[in-house]
Amino acid sequence: MQASAHDMPQAKGAKPGMMARMRQWWSQFIYQWQLQAMVAPGIIFMIVFNFIPIYGLVLAFKNYTVVDTISGAPWVGWENFRIILSDKYFWDSVWNTMGISAIKLSLGFVLPIILAVMIYEVPWGPFKRIVQTLTYLPHFFSWIILGGMLINWLSTNGLLNEILNFVGINASSNYLLDADKYWGIAALSDVWKEAGWGTILYLAVMAGIDPSLYEAAEMDGASKIRRIWHITIPELGTMITLNLVLSVSALFGSNLDQTLILMNTQNQPKSEVINSYVYRIGLTQGDFSYATAVGLGVSIVSVVLLVITNVVSKKINDNQSVL
Repeated sequence: MQASAHDMPQAKGAKPGMMARMRQWWSQFIYQWQLQAMVAPGIIFMIVFNFIPIYGLVLAFKNYTVVDTISGAPWVGWENFRIILSDKYFWDSVWNTMGISAIKLSLGFVLPIILAVMIYEVPWGPFKRIVQTLTYLPHFFSWIILGGMLINWLSTNGLLNEILNFVGINASSNYLLDADKYWGIAALSDVWKEAGWGTILYLAVMAGIDPSLYEAAEMDGASKIRRIWHITIPELGTMITLNLVLSVSALFGSNLDQTLILMNTQNQPKSEVINSYVYRIGLTQGDFSYATAVGLGVSIVSVVLLVITNVVSKKINDNQSVL
């Protein structure tokens, strides 16, 4: 099906220039029409659901109400962004987002690497498969289910207080009503849900490591820790860098499902994150222009973080980009 460059028909009489290149491009397009037909649905999907909605970003520069059309709403320039910069509740949501994301990054980035190495080093196949299944399992549950379990476990008569009382620690708190504990609960519950799933890519890379490297290191007297440190970890370097770049760029993103399930009026000062703030302002209060401006600003910051992290990773990896 795939044609090589030597098989492409050349435009007869083509001369250097734009018209000649256009005729050659069109000839190649016709020649590869089967391939183009397979790609077309994906391109159409992206245009309809990814590119056309970009037009809605103009709402950030307008004073839009539900009685207006997007094109008919009056322009307000940078007014929405000026209001954002003086909005205390917006900055509270930024602070909460960064705090929760920092804890998630510090734990959720390292733990899958450690877990993947431990699973890889387990010699007994059945035990390895049981551990993998148990660690993957939370990923397949929605936050509706996991949130309900957490609300029950962390309640006054929940599982956590029962365990603490069993070991002699008198406890009767409802931990989700304590705002100061919310960041830890949100970060740890997210790590519990996704850590096992995050090991898949690392295990796939480790499966491709040449076994002779470990055999040679073992013959040289290297301990298991040294083999992991000098062979396994360097082989995972590219994947670790890629995950780090993607994780840092998502610092200002947040799990809206988790927040909407676990947030209540008592912990809201610490649980309100940017996505839930945009949801509350945009959908429940109908201020679409303000919510769009917040979303646009966060997206721009995330792209800047992605570019900066990628540049830094290129410097570290001998000018090789992971993206």
